[in-house]
Amino acid sequence: MALLHWLGAIDGIVFRERYATVLSLVLIRLLYQFPTWIQRLYRGVVWRMNPSSKVVYLTFDDGPIPECTPQVLDILREYDVKATFFMVGENAERYPELLARIREEGHGVGNHTYHHFRGCKSNTPKYLQDVEKANSILHTSLFRPPHGRMRYAQKKALQEAGYTIYLWDVLTHDYNPKYSAEHMLAVVNRYTRNGSIITLHDSLKSKNRMLKALPLIIQCLKEKGMEFGRLDTETK
Repeated sequence: MALLHWLGAIDGIVFRERYATVLSLVLIRLLYQFPTWIQRLYRGVVWRMNPSSKVVYLTFDDGPIPECTPQVLDILREYDVKATFFMVGENAERYPELLARIREEGHGVGNHTYHHFRGCKSNTPKYLQDVEKANSILHTSLFRPPHGRMRYAQKKALQEAGYTIYLWDVLTHDYNPKYSAEHMLAVVNRYTRNGSIITLHDSLKSKNRMLKALPLIIQCLKEKGMEFGRLDTETK
């Protein structure tokens, strides 16, 4: 009996270790990619493009800024890659030459609010006013909420106003100083799939890691036979 009790205790420890390992793997994945079934729960939002096509979509949030965006554009031009920039209206207004260059070089333009507004900390009318202020500069029907968060009423109102809301399929966490460029590359390599929308940031917080990782990410995905597309831009 003592032996059976001891074996049972060992079996319980092994089960708990396996359970903890599985749970940690699930949590790690959630950092970088929400499973498809979770993505489907948040209806009316685009997380991923055509899963049957070997095309991926690089997106950049929070710019444009002169300290980072021109270097991103140089890299994209070097590798003949198109991307989509979800811009903070305040930045686009301050640096119109960057907005112009992004458009001239064939990249997509998206709205990321005027003040990088957090929807969950704002009422709907105020939030929409901030979005429309940004759109008076950006003239696009593409929208991504800062931090990927907004209230249901805000989402509904934006869709009724004609915006298509894009989130992401792969989040690189390039803004997190804990993660290196090599880590970002590993994340993209592991989680990117057909139609993935990949989120990066052309911001001061992300600049050094992102600029180092971007050429590596492009090379890695090209070696996998992936092509690069831009999210459709429609003038509002």
